[in-house]
Amino acid sequence: MALTRARAPMRQETLLPRFVLLYAGMYAAYGVASPFLPAFVNARGVPPEEIGVVLAAGTAIRLLAAPLAGRIADRLQALRAVLVVCIACAAAATLAYVPAHGFLPFLVLTLLHAAFLAPMTILADALALGSSKAAKFEYGWVRGAGSAAFIAGIGVSGQLVGGFGLEAIVWSQALLLAAAAIAATRVPELVHEPRSAAAGSLLVLLRLPRFRYVVLVAALILGSHAMHDAFAVIRWTAAGVSPSTASLLWALAVLAEVAVFFALGPALIRRLTPAGAIALAALAGMLRWAVMAQTSEVLALALVQPLHGVTFALLHLACMRLIAEVVPAGLEATAQAVYGTLGIGAATALLTFLSGFLYAGAGAQGFWIMGALCAAALPMALKLRQ
Repeated sequence: MALTRARAPMRQETLLPRFVLLYAGMYAAYGVASPFLPAFVNARGVPPEEIGVVLAAGTAIRLLAAPLAGRIADRLQALRAVLVVCIACAAAATLAYVPAHGFLPFLVLTLLHAAFLAPMTILADALALGSSKAAKFEYGWVRGAGSAAFIAGIGVSGQLVGGFGLEAIVWSQALLLAAAAIAATRVPELVHEPRSAAAGSLLVLLRLPRFRYVVLVAALILGSHAMHDAFAVIRWTAAGVSPSTASLLWALAVLAEVAVFFALGPALIRRLTPAGAIALAALAGMLRWAVMAQTSEVLALALVQPLHGVTFALLHLACMRLIAEVVPAGLEATAQAVYGTLGIGAATALLTFLSGFLYAGAGAQGFWIMGALCAAALPMALKLRQ
């Protein structure tokens, strides 16, 4: 078990708000820019085919930058310092979008922007998990605040663009990232007593069977969301579902996510154990994608969209609980990078790519494959229980 604690003991009422402010700033910054960033790039003289190259390059650099930053943070035992630097540099890279025009400047800026954004959540999660044990607060409260801030950011971004134009998302994201950088300076660093010899060895982490199973079940279950995220609205629109109804269906999923992070998830994990919660998430995924494969009736969709709270939020909470239990001291940030980037990120990127061919060839029936991925995670959940 990782021997970590906050640098100075703090009470929950002192420490929890600091992490809430950090996560609110980070995820609101994601929210204000996510819906409109491609449109902003297009308006600055980058055609659609080149936008795809720019966005793909950003995704690729994330897969490299997050593990590298996590490894550096662990080696230096300076997770907070690396987090502050990354957020501040991301804010500066965001501001550089303001004068940019054309493909090459946006390609370079997107690589820098994505490289500094990628480590933010993995480092913040490592710090929050360690501090949650010391201050006895639920990690889910912090992560739920982030999800709520993301929703608020999306809502505000539409108003900003309508009132001030697309450039408003750049200024608002830079401001929110600057606020998050300041908030990051106020959370405690993790220290290790004594310093673990495992701190220098990534192989120690990869040799842990339970950690490998956590990464695999997350890659399978969270990766199974790829087809939904890419093609659900396209499928619903083709079936005659109106844009406003599609938005409400999407909102149901996100609201369920927030509810599980804040309230339902911690209680379920205590009752079922983390391994049992992962098994429940796999079963919920099988049900959710089976319904998606068979119908686009609004009532049926409205019943299964809230399962996102189980297939995403509950699974994530259970995996975080297991990572906190099994990862040795000195490898917290590296573990988060392997879990979030090399596991979930790479699996989602691959499955999103394959989903295009799957949907083109089989349509909604491709969701059966996503259900099969969830089914494949069930035996691993049993192994985690053992």
